[in-house]
Formats: sequence, C-alpha cells, structure tokens
Amino acid sequence: MKDQHQKSEPEGLSMGKNMAWNSFGSITYLACQWLITILVVRLSSGYEAAGTLSLAMSVYNIFAPLALYRMYTYQVSDVNHENTAGEYFTLRLITSVFALVCCMLYAVATCTPSSLAAILLYALFKIAALLIDVLHGVDQINKRMDYIGKSLILQGVLSLVAFCVTFATTSSLESSLGAMIATTVLVGIFYDVPHSVRFERVKLGISRKKALHLLVYCFPIVIAAVACGAAPSIPRQVLAFMDGESMLGIYASVAAPVAIIQMGASYLYNPLLSVIAEYFAKGEKKKLLSLIGKVALGIAAIGVVCALGFELFGAWVLGLIFGPSIVPYTYLLLPIIASTIISAFVWFLNDLLVALRCFKGSFVGNMVAAAIAIPASYFFVAQWDMNGVSCTSIVAYAAGALIMVAFVASLFRKKAS
Repeated sequence: MKDQHQKSEPEGLSMGKNMAWNSFGSITYLACQWLITILVVRLSSGYEAAGTLSLAMSVYNIFAPLALYRMYTYQVSDVNHENTAGEYFTLRLITSVFALVCCMLYAVATCTPSSLAAILLYALFKIAALLIDVLHGVDQINKRMDYIGKSLILQGVLSLVAFCVTFATTSSLESSLGAMIATTVLVGIFYDVPHSVRFERVKLGISRKKALHLLVYCFPIVIAAVACGAAPSIPRQVLAFMDGESMLGIYASVAAPVAIIQMGASYLYNPLLSVIAEYFAKGEKKKLLSLIGKVALGIAAIGVVCALGFELFGAWVLGLIFGPSIVPYTYLLLPIIASTIISAFVWFLNDLLVALRCFKGSFVGNMVAAAIAIPASYFFVAQWDMNGVSCTSIVAYAAGALIMVAFVASLFRKKAS
C-alpha cells in the first residue's frame, strides 16, 4: 500500500521552477494585500475605515510572532520527519489561539470598543492563512511549490475581490474582512487540502509531551525573531520621540519601496531551506557551502541592482507614490538601502541557523543586535536625525550578523570533526 501511495505522489519540480512559482505567488499575494490598503481609501468617503484597518494590522502584527512561532522554517527543514503534518497543524492551532487571545486582551486594554470587531476579524483572516501555511510546508518538502504559488495567487486575488465587492456594497469594514476570511478558508479547503493530502494526510492531534517540547524548544527562536524585528523598530521610535512623528512618517515613506530588497531575498532562499537541511543532514559540506555562497551572492546582487535602480529613479518613484513633497528626502535612500541589504542577510542567517537546528546562534545574534540598537539609536539619531535610524540598523545588524556567521562556522567545524 505504501509503495502504491508513493507512486501516486506528483513528481517534484526543479529548484528553479519552485523558486519561480514561490516568488510569483508571493508577489501577487502581497500586491493584492497592498491594493486593499489603497482601495479602502478610494472606496470610502473618509479615512475612518482605512485608519481602523491600519490599527487592526498594527495590533495583530505585535503578536504575529507568537502565532508563527517560526514553525514554517522548522517544518520545511524537518528532513528526518520528526513530526507529522497533523502535529504541525495542531501546534499552529495552539499558537494561533494563544496569539489571538493575547491580541484581543491587548486590544481591549488599548483600543476603542468600536475597533475591536475589525481587529478580531483581521486576526482571524491572518490565522486562516497561517493554517494553510502548514499545508504549504508539506508541498515545499515534496518540492511542489507550484501548489504554494497558485494557492497564494488564489488567496490574494479572491480576498481582494471579496473585499472590494463587499465594501463597495455595504461600506462595512467588518463585513469585508469577513468575506476575506471566507475566501481564504475556501481556498484552503478546496485547493490546498486536496493537493497536500497527495503527499501526507493531515490527522489532527499532538501529544502534550511533544507539544510542550516543541513550544519550549522553539521559544528561543521566537524571542530571536522578536529581537530581530525590534532592532530596526527601536531607532524609529527614538526618532519619533526626539524629532516628532512627522519625521518618522517621512522616513517610513522613503523606506517603504526599499522593502522590495528584503522580500526579493526571502523569495530567493525560502525555497532552498529544505535542500540546505538535507545537505547538512547528509554531511554534503561542499554542496551546502556552494548553495549558501550562491544565496549570499544572490542577495548581494539584488541589493546592488536595487541600489542602482533607486539611485537613478528613486526620486521619480517616490514622487509618483507620495507626491513631490517627498522628493527632497531622496538623500535618505542609500543609507536605507544599505541597512535593508544587511537586514536581508540577517534574516537569511536566522533561517539558516533554524534549518541547521542551531537555535542558540539565532538567539544570541539577535539579542546582541537589539541590545546594541538601544544606546546606538540615541547617539546616531541625535547626530544625523533620520539617517541615524539607518546607521543604527546597520551597526546593530552587522554585529548580530557577525555573531551568527561565527555560529555557522562553528557548526561546520563540528560537522567536519
């Protein structure tokens, strides 16, 4: 029976095709989510709905690391099949419910009652996508990321259409978010489940012992993710405190298009995490070093191309998106690009260490980066205002990256001995 089941499994795609599908699907999904934040303004008579949606996103994002729990990277690098897809799905349910409870308690304590329904619905929308993400982990392990790309395209397009149609007819943000939840769940049930079960059936359930083990074992990398996100957030808060929120608004606006560098880097290496884990488990050091080197060169190439593009067309792009008032601040671009490139390397090193099961390296590197960011923020922002934010990120992330590289080198030495 097992051999028959294995014969019915779809053949894996090449690395290039997997990367292409993952990138195209991810870009489409992100573009659709971005359009929703634009169209909520276009379809409204004012800015109240847009403000509420922004608030819901901000509140949920505080607790998103708890829901994620870095389980996707752990799952796709589980080359020894320590846990089943059903166990990963059940654990994602546990972490998502915990994150949702924390999110709503925080919202009740800090937000107006009128915004609570939108915050709850947006959180449920994101959690629905995270549950589907576990099925995507099954697809990635089996080298069929075309399923992931198509799912993300369906989720993105259908949620965008559902939001626009519902909001245009009801003018209700809550109803529109509910429609987005419905389309996401339907994509999961009717597209993702039939494809992922061709590789592995998802049987819900996980023992208390195993759940506690994974929650405790992975807690350091969850804290590491929070610290990694805090390193660039701390100087932004210091800028707002020292120079006012308008200065932060200018900096954030200039930085927004540059985020493409980090997204491009993640699309480059995410499909390779399973391969990296396999090479490490088999002791194929040369192949692993070659692959890591290619990823590093790829991230550098993305950074160089984007830096040249923004140097040539940055003023035009910023003016097109935000208007002519932003153009005088184009000088902020190059430091922002430098900090974003280093950030992309840091996130790659984070996921690399998780894939290689060196959680200590990720934890120490990111905690050091966050610790450096606190005093450095006050010094650099006082010296160079908005550029001080970028300088802080560069210094903090560079220190964290050096520490994580040292841990990676140590792993290879131990593997060779």
